[in-house]
Amino acid sequence: MPFMSWSDRLSVGVEALDNDHKKLIGMINELYDGIASGQNKEIIGAIIDRLVQYTRYHFAREEDLFASTGYANALEHKLEHDQLAEWAIQVELEFHKGTLPAPSLQVINRMKDWLFDHINGSDRQYTKHLNAHGIQ
Repeated sequence: MPFMSWSDRLSVGVEALDNDHKKLIGMINELYDGIASGQNKEIIGAIIDRLVQYTRYHFAREEDLFASTGYANALEHKLEHDQLAEWAIQVELEFHKGTLPAPSLQVINRMKDWLFDHINGSDRQYTKHLNAHGIQ
């Protein structure tokens, strides 16, 4: 059973963003599985790097859609993105410097909880706006 599962109740009604969220969930599961199975530091580091890189890509995609459609809550939403990105980059740096030997279950749970809460909170707020601008 995966650590985190996608379900239709996580859908934000925008296919590209739902697909991004599915990919992020898959990467969180991959990180969890890698740690649980005792993968080496290089493999865990590569998963973390991809997760951070894809998170930044996804945030930029959302923010570009906000800018192109005049989304009123764009700044507030971006601040949430920035806070998670800062934290994730710090985890990534600490892991590669060796000051964080391996992401703990606490770190992975924070990623999972943040993504779940963000999708069900802030992301749900943009659905009607983006759909009204033809973004499905």
